[in-house]
Amino acid sequence: MQLIDRYGRLFGKLSLLDIGAGFVLLCVLVGLFVLPGRSGTSLAQITTAKPIEVDILVLGLSTPTPQDLIPNGSTANFIIRNQPYGQITVKNVQVLPRTVTVSQPDGSVKALPDPRPEMAFSSNLLVTLEGKGQVTNSGPVLGNSAIKVGTPVELEGKAYNFRASVIAVRTS
Repeated sequence: MQLIDRYGRLFGKLSLLDIGAGFVLLCVLVGLFVLPGRSGTSLAQITTAKPIEVDILVLGLSTPTPQDLIPNGSTANFIIRNQPYGQITVKNVQVLPRTVTVSQPDGSVKALPDPRPEMAFSSNLLVTLEGKGQVTNSGPVLGNSAIKVGTPVELEGKAYNFRASVIAVRTS
């Protein structure tokens, strides 16, 4: 009996092309489930979601009552670098005071409330958000997007949609 016959079959039973295709398929499955990808984790590794808190700074939001617009404990759609993350919980909203710097006669500078009437409709907010994500070697990840200080984000609720910037990220 020949090792390979004239049809390219091994021992007259298995085609060499079938064996090659099976080997390629096996390599793909091993690579998918065992070897880590760019994120440092593989599908076979069990990942647990950890709570991640993100502080965002909203500057110049045009609304007279920002505290009524975004209630504490509500959920909103969170978008990181134009990539949707999903629902995130609004943990805390702090309205920052609007001030202007005023030079004093002695040369010092004081921050005083802004007297301009149009500034009553412009608010600065510090919003704390809480979501579930992973902590990798390169930092926290929400959804498939790394979240770092300076990352541009967007928050969308029932009555609002605005852009902000991340100023702090905390993991527990």
